[in-house]
Amino acid sequence: PRERTAQNHSRLCGVYKFLFTFFPIKQSRICFQIFTAMSSFRKALKTKTRDHKERSQLGFRKHLGLLEKKKDYKLRADDYHRKQKTILALRKKAMDKNPDEFNFKMIHNQLKDGVHMIKPEESVMTDEQKKMMRTQDIRYVEMKRVSEMKKIERMKSELHFLDVNEEKKNKHVFYVDSKKEVEDFDLATHLNTVPALVDRVYNRPTIETLTHKSILGAVESKSIKKLAKQRKQQYLRLSERIDREQEMFVISQKIQTRKDLQDKVKKVKVRKETSTAPAIYRFETKRKR
Repeated sequence: PRERTAQNHSRLCGVYKFLFTFFPIKQSRICFQIFTAMSSFRKALKTKTRDHKERSQLGFRKHLGLLEKKKDYKLRADDYHRKQKTILALRKKAMDKNPDEFNFKMIHNQLKDGVHMIKPEESVMTDEQKKMMRTQDIRYVEMKRVSEMKKIERMKSELHFLDVNEEKKNKHVFYVDSKKEVEDFDLATHLNTVPALVDRVYNRPTIETLTHKSILGAVESKSIKKLAKQRKQQYLRLSERIDREQEMFVISQKIQTRKDLQDKVKKVKVRKETSTAPAIYRFETKRKR
């Protein structure tokens, strides 16, 4: 097949030479057509070629690991050459460096007793201005904390601390005179209510209330479940607000501690700062006149 393709190619070249002699105007277009025809012919030949497959690791050499293929070697070689180029560039940079060259660190550094010392930057704000900013921060945090506390109190008054899961946290002790009364003791009759409502911590009406008065509120099971879900969501919001209020209290304490540290008084650190508590310092007692 390769001999046939060479013959066809030579014939095409002869035809194009004949056309160029009689039609010199269209030479550029015909050349472009020749190029496209040859490239497409070359691509068609490549499709029929067989893929070269590298052999895998032999069975008795599996303990040595995978056999390195050409693509693995190429990656390793490229990485090696890249590192060599970087080393050469750095070496050249170090050789061409001028020791007397200007550097911006020359302005902020100074030499004292043969040691480079960084010049201290001039503070833009005074200590009094910093203290004022700390006090403003504390006031803002305290204002937000007070608003959160008011919202918490409002939610507590609306919810009345009803149990979401209706679990008994407190105990109610009943006293009787004899052991016989203990054996015959019935909680429903003692509380004068229905046995189904004995386990409830709240909203436990008596039998007289159930017989003489109409029940207000939800009675159906669907509406009761819906109300229980809403109550649970309200308790979750309440717990989130309580956590937020505690976080703000910790933040205000930390800001106050940093404000106190600006005073020029001797102090010793007693405990490190944590996420739930500020750092504790012991300050030197000083008599104020």
